[in-house]
Amino acid sequence: MFRPISTSTSIAAILALPVALAQNSLSIALGTTAPSGASNYLDPSFAGFGIEPSNLFSFTGGDDYVNHLSVQLLQNLAEYSGAPPHIRLGGNTQDYMVWNESKTEMRWAPNKNSQAQGAIAADSMIIGPGYFSALDRFPKDTPVTFGLNMAYMDADWADHIVALAQGAVSGIKNTKLYSFEVGNEPDLWLQNGFRTGAWSGNTYTSQFLDRCEQVCTRVLTPAGLPCAFFEPPATASTIGTTFEISQLVSDGILEGRNGDNYVTVWNQHDYFYFIGVTRTPLTLDDLMDMDQTNTQFAYWEKQVGIALKTGLPYVLREMSSVGPIGMPGVSDVFGASLWTLNFFLYAASIGISSVQMHMTDNSNASAWQPIPMYGHDTTFVRPQYYAHAAVAQIIGNGNGTTQISALKTSNVGAAYDGRIRAYTAYANNNLQAVVLINSKEANSSVGTKDSFTFSLSLGSSNANKHVYLSYLTADGAEVATGVTWNGMSYDDITGNSTIVDASEYKFTTDSSGKVSIPVRDSQAVVANIGSKLGVNAVLKPDPTQSKKSSAASSIISGSRNAVYTTAVTIFLALAMVMSA
Repeated sequence: MFRPISTSTSIAAILALPVALAQNSLSIALGTTAPSGASNYLDPSFAGFGIEPSNLFSFTGGDDYVNHLSVQLLQNLAEYSGAPPHIRLGGNTQDYMVWNESKTEMRWAPNKNSQAQGAIAADSMIIGPGYFSALDRFPKDTPVTFGLNMAYMDADWADHIVALAQGAVSGIKNTKLYSFEVGNEPDLWLQNGFRTGAWSGNTYTSQFLDRCEQVCTRVLTPAGLPCAFFEPPATASTIGTTFEISQLVSDGILEGRNGDNYVTVWNQHDYFYFIGVTRTPLTLDDLMDMDQTNTQFAYWEKQVGIALKTGLPYVLREMSSVGPIGMPGVSDVFGASLWTLNFFLYAASIGISSVQMHMTDNSNASAWQPIPMYGHDTTFVRPQYYAHAAVAQIIGNGNGTTQISALKTSNVGAAYDGRIRAYTAYANNNLQAVVLINSKEANSSVGTKDSFTFSLSLGSSNANKHVYLSYLTADGAEVATGVTWNGMSYDDITGNSTIVDASEYKFTTDSSGKVSIPVRDSQAVVANIGSKLGVNAVLKPDPTQSKKSSAASSIISGSRNAVYTTAVTIFLALAMVMSA
């Protein structure tokens, strides 16, 4: 059934709700210009999506209909950030697909003559030109990383991969082919039967280069495209394997063939939690403990550093809170939206150039449900999408010059350990916004919710300035509906945004540039200096702009039992904090 969009609660009603005034706080002194360790300028397509190749038509629609929900949700993000989100069309099923030029209908077909190896055969699915016609329904110039089938290894493998690559180059017209992934998660190929015997990073490197050489010579060069068009190694996890980036470099993956270099970026995959692989149980509270994310991703963070030292960017083309298809009550509720917001900003702060949150048409971790399922009669938007909207507006706010830097959030007290995160966003090298996240779980059943106060020192140059607040909020961490970002809600069928709270929430800094902002448990706030997010025009950024830097964080200090020192306009913000 259709889920009604909740309307905003009046300020008077919110003020009447019981609330526990914040007894915890953190003092943060911010630099007014981007530190040397801030991220590069974020590409407006930074916060993207992965779509499982076999599920493409669920997201685009088929021969007889267009999935307008998907198109509109992607268009919203393009308007917020300045460009459509990057789509990675890849996953397990890319290594099942072979090309048939005569297949113009918008659906894949089973291969009745399948003969290839694999637990699921590497030639078991057939696609054709209709596949890319469907993809082209997405917003114009949507950057696409397309996954080629590397698993197939019969004698005619070269003709097969060339045909698939040519189909993409010729068939993608409205969206924009950005790169090729060659094979999905080859570190797992002994398990799924795609390879047998001696299989290692060294063998993978040789076969990867073989395929790149064929595609380069027979497809890319004739099309006037660069041969540095490929994203290895697309691994699930390289811990304890021979597929680490440094090992692949030693194996010669960057040396190319015939004087041509094939690698454009380093590509790896990860999930915070994967059912059937991660051995410990998972709760929503675990997901909302941001320290656990840092712990889980620590190895990947090292790989990022190694990758960047090669002079190439690092992207995370397959990521999610819970794989393979999410977990009800964890990945499909508001707490997962806070996790998603934090992960995007964390990833940017450590030098990751792009992140794709993976989606299938049956996943409880997909940002929207493209077909009716799970007791719903219609499509619907999940809370995670609201985090994508928040990140898109943060990036668009800098018009191609947004940089992110993580702030240290220690000494917050035992009750908030792992629950407090803060990031600065810079535009044109100047402090523009502060993102404040309080991920302490507070469910909708809790009538009196606690809050945490961030006491910010924005510098004397920001004295006596208005700071406008945009909230990522819901009634509780466990709810799947009634989520809003920046006062907006998104329709479950059309994907259009509706303003459900037009109130203006702002503080005013004091004469030294200080302001204190309370954030309710299970809530996030973006404090933007000088204007509300989304009111200024978002321009398509200059592609020649770039800024290189290394990761670093500014120093902050913690304190307890702080007193609010904000201007009279604090009452509007307190209204948001008090909402249940």
